[in-house]
Amino acid sequence: AIRNDPKVNWICNAVHKHRELRGKTSSGKSSRGLGKGHRYSQTIGGSRKAAWLRRNSLSLRRKR
Repeated sequence: AIRNDPKVNWICNAVHKHRELRGKTSSGKSSRGLGKGHRYSQTIGGSRKAAWLRRNSLSLRRKR
């Protein structure tokens, strides 16, 4: 039924396998803290870990 439905059969492609394991569904994104707006500034950069690492590492540019 899903494979024959042109609106939903995108989910049968190989790229979309196990979206739930990779946190790609709407509930997975909300649990990872991803979204738009000022409430989601803690995950700019893709994840909380990436944002934390960027804020807590010293970056000395070449020409200061």
